[in-house]
Amino acid sequence: MTKFILHGGFDKNIEYIRDEFFQEALKDAPVDVKIFLVFFAELEESMQLRIEQCKGQFKKNKGSKNLEFKMATEENFLEGCAWADIIFLSGGRTVKLLESLKKFKNLSQIFKGKIVAGDSAGVNVLGYSFYSRKIKEINEGLGILPFKIIVHYTEDMGNPLSEVEPNLDTVLLREYETKVFSY
Repeated sequence: MTKFILHGGFDKNIEYIRDEFFQEALKDAPVDVKIFLVFFAELEESMQLRIEQCKGQFKKNKGSKNLEFKMATEENFLEGCAWADIIFLSGGRTVKLLESLKKFKNLSQIFKGKIVAGDSAGVNVLGYSFYSRKIKEINEGLGILPFKIIVHYTEDMGNPLSEVEPNLDTVLLREYETKVFSY
């Protein structure tokens, strides 16, 4: 069984992802936790800050657990996923993340039995389809999760995905909101 922790994104001018998300990611992890950080979507100018924020939040919420981090590259991605207990998919540019992840076949199998924690773009790629509020566009995800996704959701958006695969549910994630699914 794979545990997916989905985060609706955050306002980069206000604060980073809140404790709840990291607590949920660590809750079912072993005492010695191996965390694989996938920052393929992050903007280059924000990369170092986001990595430090992410590691800081994991450390702040670790309790008595021991953490070990590895950074993902396309070259070490498969090996890193096999090594990891938690795979963290950072937010940023969804299309960039999709391009990187599409190079790997059978991601559902690769993620099997892991804790996959995603933020914003890292959530979008997991679904069947997603709506990008920034560019007001509907795109196809990797289909790892059996639903459609809207991150950074606000009530005034309605459901722009209602006509896309109407038999699939749409998961709406507001900024700073965390939802958990197991498959």
